[in-house]
Amino acid sequence: MIEQKINALFGDAESTGMGTGWWSGVLSVFFGLLSFGAVLCLHFPQLLTVPQFRSHYPMQAIRALIQCLIVGGAAFGILSSILRKKKVLALTGLLLAMTAAALGGSSVQINKDLHDGPAIGLDWFLLDLLLTAAIYVPLERLWPLHQEQGTFRDQWTLDVVYFMSTHLPIQILSFLILLPAVQFARYVSVPGLQALSARLPWLLQFFMAVLVADVAEYFIHLAFHKVPFLWSFHAVHHSSTALDWLSGSRGHFFEDIIVRACIMTPLMIAFSQSIILGYLIFVTLQATWSHCNFAPSPRWLAKCLVTPRYHHWHHTSQKEGLDKNFAVHFPWIDQIFGTYYLPDGWPELYGLDGEQISPGFIRQTIEPFTKNKRNYR
Repeated sequence: MIEQKINALFGDAESTGMGTGWWSGVLSVFFGLLSFGAVLCLHFPQLLTVPQFRSHYPMQAIRALIQCLIVGGAAFGILSSILRKKKVLALTGLLLAMTAAALGGSSVQINKDLHDGPAIGLDWFLLDLLLTAAIYVPLERLWPLHQEQGTFRDQWTLDVVYFMSTHLPIQILSFLILLPAVQFARYVSVPGLQALSARLPWLLQFFMAVLVADVAEYFIHLAFHKVPFLWSFHAVHHSSTALDWLSGSRGHFFEDIIVRACIMTPLMIAFSQSIILGYLIFVTLQATWSHCNFAPSPRWLAKCLVTPRYHHWHHTSQKEGLDKNFAVHFPWIDQIFGTYYLPDGWPELYGLDGEQISPGFIRQTIEPFTKNKRNYR
């Protein structure tokens, strides 16, 4: 319902190609939203920014970025208003950018001492959205697998809500993920293991961390497919019938907590914080890429690293691809355990195999807890 209203408000029957004012309008709204949210973060840093991140921000660069977003939102809004007959998209972007500027823009000063405490991770949401969209939207537009699948395909608003649900409450999710990992690592720690791994070259440490994480994820991922109770949560992720960079965000918070805790536990036992941070950046980028609507898939790369074509077969509803390709990073892990499947082509169908789940974020969040029985595929 909301998606239909958004499409009706901002969409029209005109072409959406380059030079039509469509993409300049989209960029205007995107930059306007980012700049408006960023200025709010400057006004209310105690409430809207993650305490652990504040000391790491290069504020001069952040302020320059905010200023560029405001200028970009206004400039693209003006361009879109000139090129396109329907002005709603352009005027919305202009309004957001001008509001951000009117609220002080990048010059808003933080004149109070900040302290740890509960906060909404709006800063994390905005930065991650900017980075991932800047990387993957151009890739999908330049080299799409399904050319007819637009950036604003069906259920894109649902996936935006899922993206928000894992970013805004980052403090709560991080606590729930790290609590079992920290407690387990405390009682199952191996003295000297971190010191031993730290003596190895950084790249070797990083490779070992990715391998350890992928093996851990393989088995927990397998469990979420084979155990009916767990599958009821994982089915949310597999309900996407169109894959792109945003669809990878669709996942139940219960599954996210369990999976990430199971991965973080061995990493915290064996590796330093810098290696874990490197892994978290890597898994964020690669997991997003593996869901992309991105056609290039070099055979040499697919032998050593999970590519979009490999992971798309994991999301197929075609019988031959069910319960295959559980690895997230290294496809040869699936080869070792007999769950590898990678034919020459791409799957034609995605989503659940003859199974239905409730529509909407709220229903999909509640349903796995309340439904006693779920038919396994």
